[in-house]
Amino acid sequence: MSTFLAEILRYVSFDDKDRTRLLALHPKLSPRFPAIAERFYEAVWANPGTASVLDSPAQVERLRASLIDWMSTGLLGPYDDRFYEKRSRIGRRHVEIGLAHQYMFTSMNVVRTAYQEMIAELYPAAEASLVLRSVNKLLDIELSIMVRHYKLDSDEKLVARERRMQSDRITAMQTMTAGLAHEVRNPLNAAKLQLELLERRLRREHDDPRLLEPSELAQKEIERLTNLLNDFLAFARPPELHLQDHDVVGIVRHVCDLERISAEKRGATLTFSHPAIAIPARVDAPKLQQIMLNLVRNAVEAVTANGVVQVALAGSHDTFMINVEDDGGGMPADVQARIYEPFFSTKEGGTGLGMSIVHSLISLHGGSIALESTTRGTRFDLTFPRWQ
Repeated sequence: MSTFLAEILRYVSFDDKDRTRLLALHPKLSPRFPAIAERFYEAVWANPGTASVLDSPAQVERLRASLIDWMSTGLLGPYDDRFYEKRSRIGRRHVEIGLAHQYMFTSMNVVRTAYQEMIAELYPAAEASLVLRSVNKLLDIELSIMVRHYKLDSDEKLVARERRMQSDRITAMQTMTAGLAHEVRNPLNAAKLQLELLERRLRREHDDPRLLEPSELAQKEIERLTNLLNDFLAFARPPELHLQDHDVVGIVRHVCDLERISAEKRGATLTFSHPAIAIPARVDAPKLQQIMLNLVRNAVEAVTANGVVQVALAGSHDTFMINVEDDGGGMPADVQARIYEPFFSTKEGGTGLGMSIVHSLISLHGGSIALESTTRGTRFDLTFPRWQ
């Protein structure tokens, strides 16, 4: 049985006495199901919000038959995984047709009221009270399942829509960036070549190192611009993966060893926990290393003296998971919402491409990344397939 269903059954104290009462109610109430369905759809048609999702009389007839079946199986049970799945589909269906969640409550109230009136007619007052208590438990269980899956499907649709919008923005940015990088690279290379020629002439004709200082400074700035341009191109045209079998423990350990020096300079601690055995996976090792360098470096920069950065690696049969967590000050909500946007940066002089590239490389591997950040720190959870 579904864990959620078992929990709800316990929560409302739904027991064998309730099941017995509902089974006994079914033959008494089932002849009246068509009248309840008629009453239900009269209420639906009377409300503009619910009537707007109904497109034809044929659809209403199908829904009427489904409603009668729902009432029948609700009283008969059994209250198992099949019951749970059938109720969860109702919640998902409300999302599909665009019906606001509040109408599940108002619709359920129509059924609840009809049941109450008919039970009052069918049973003596004392017995009616017990039967009605069982019915209310059942309808609360039904509503809990529907609302849960309405929320789950709504959240999934919202996330999917946000991902599509982000993907469209990134595609537009990539197109613009690729064109800009192409136009900049040629004059940049030409300027670098001319500076090299100028340096050679100065070295041949003059012995004064001061004459070379402006040229050397310009060379360094061109090198900085070239590195920036390479970042732009890495974002604009993510390279293809070159997948090979590697021990991901070794890859992540190497990154942690490199960044531990930076952490120690800040008076912080960088730890790496992992299984005692290798975790082989088919990955692009340089790109996985680039992902980890960005995340671990950001985490180290987020902590202060005596701060802690924790990197953890674990593996299952089909996946491996990497967590990067720091105890810095966290990110504001508006920063979290834009963290993967290209050209968005909170660092002075930052390109804002690091996390965009991280997101892109993780996606290329078929993986996922999740962020959780509070004032007590930030945590990134990465999940990758081990074999592709």
